[in-house]
Amino acid sequence: MKKLTNQLTLLITLCALTFGFQSCEQKQKEETKEVEKEVIVESEKPEYFLLRPEVEKAYGYSHAVKIGNDIKISGAVSMDNEGNPTAIGDIEQQMKNCYADLEKILKHYGCTFDDVVKEDIFTTDMAQMLEKSAYRAEIYKNGFPTGSWLEVKGLALPEFMVEIELEVHKSE
Repeated sequence: MKKLTNQLTLLITLCALTFGFQSCEQKQKEETKEVEKEVIVESEKPEYFLLRPEVEKAYGYSHAVKIGNDIKISGAVSMDNEGNPTAIGDIEQQMKNCYADLEKILKHYGCTFDDVVKEDIFTTDMAQMLEKSAYRAEIYKNGFPTGSWLEVKGLALPEFMVEIELEVHKSE
């Protein structure tokens, strides 16, 4: 009888240990699944774009930088490829020239004005800018981005009347 009791005790102990190990294994598997669910974010290398390389190098800036799905675009002004002001005295044409350059940059990254989330406009003449701003409705057909409009004393060159910078988010 004592032998039978010892065997039963041994059997019960083995069963308890087996269930205990299985429970630990199950818990470990669940923890492993939790860890597998965590997203590892790798640092993304910035991608620089120069619209007018010689001009931008001379002034010390990149026209755009893309990191992940976000793109920051430096202020566009109305200039030719050598950096000379164009449409002098004509704020509406300067604005159109700015948007033409910004569109080239957006296209480089496979974006459109629909991807713009922020637009900041700097102008030396807010009254004229407000008067000519209806043109923006041709650019932003699906709604305007957030942003600020600021009247400033001056821009990089005295002939510039408007400068427009953008922030873009490109969904995957």
